[in-house]
Amino acid sequence: MNTGVPLANAARRFSVAPMMDWTDRHYRAFARCLTRRALLYTEMVTTGAILHGTPRERFLGYHETEHPLALQLGGSNPAELAKCAVIAEQWGYDEVNLNVGCPSDRVQNNLIGACLMGHPKLVAECIRTMQDAVSIPVTIKCRIGIDDQDEDHDLECFIDTVSQSGCDIFTIHARKAWLQGLSPKENRDVPPLNYARVHRLKAKHPELHIGINGGIKTLDDCLEQLRHVDSVMVGREAYQNPYILAEIDQALYGATTPLPTRHEVLAAYRDYVAQQLNAGSKLNHMTRHILGIFQGCRGGRAFRRHLSENAFRPGAGLDVYDEAIALVADLSTSSA
Repeated sequence: MNTGVPLANAARRFSVAPMMDWTDRHYRAFARCLTRRALLYTEMVTTGAILHGTPRERFLGYHETEHPLALQLGGSNPAELAKCAVIAEQWGYDEVNLNVGCPSDRVQNNLIGACLMGHPKLVAECIRTMQDAVSIPVTIKCRIGIDDQDEDHDLECFIDTVSQSGCDIFTIHARKAWLQGLSPKENRDVPPLNYARVHRLKAKHPELHIGINGGIKTLDDCLEQLRHVDSVMVGREAYQNPYILAEIDQALYGATTPLPTRHEVLAAYRDYVAQQLNAGSKLNHMTRHILGIFQGCRGGRAFRRHLSENAFRPGAGLDVYDEAIALVADLSTSSA
């Protein structure tokens, strides 16, 4: 459960982006074996799933080690979002984040995600209603615009309108979302990144916490962005090449603990895997998140192949996990 200590802006210095089908509770438990400080986000969960889905544990459950942890909500009904924010606080989440950036057709049809950038007054009402209902932070993740919106004028209007509702924490994916003509996958790469636009936004609004997301892949990238904005959020790279998270606590939070080796990370995660296997989880639901841990290492391909070919089999257990790790020699952190 939540410790009751408010999530400080310093804790947001680095976060792992909410990613559908990727940042589930098993991935987040794995990420915690790499970084103790980074802010983690759930996948987007719709208000309907929380209010009407059963069991609620399926949508909101997490391991106690995952803090600091934010729940990302998808929705546009202020009253429903407020109810879900209350539930999130009761479940011990450290933050509630409203998704104003997802470009998929499915969420557009329900007025969820990036299409809300065209409705700043509604977003402001949603935020205000949620904030009135809870004491934990209510934040926003959005784009720099959608479709033919002007990246300067329309983004400024959106930020001004929503910040007047009391929201002062924004994480901005520094590219437009094209809701007409591009698929969700294409929306992650095709629209050009415009970091300078986010930098200008921060310069104009020093009173707001402005974080940046999109195309950030290395520690050097993070440090460069932090010269201009308050925080960085990394998505696909933190999933596909997860060992980059091992550097974060030292480089961005001043931690003095030594970097764990990849084998030490997997040894720590093994305890979680064992616990979840005993609770009835399937091995491949957990090991699919660790396939990239040995990226660039000798034996990494054999590690991935062994897990991919065996973890899904009925009854697969820790023997498969251990066999895969044994295919890679224990390497020092200098090989990262």
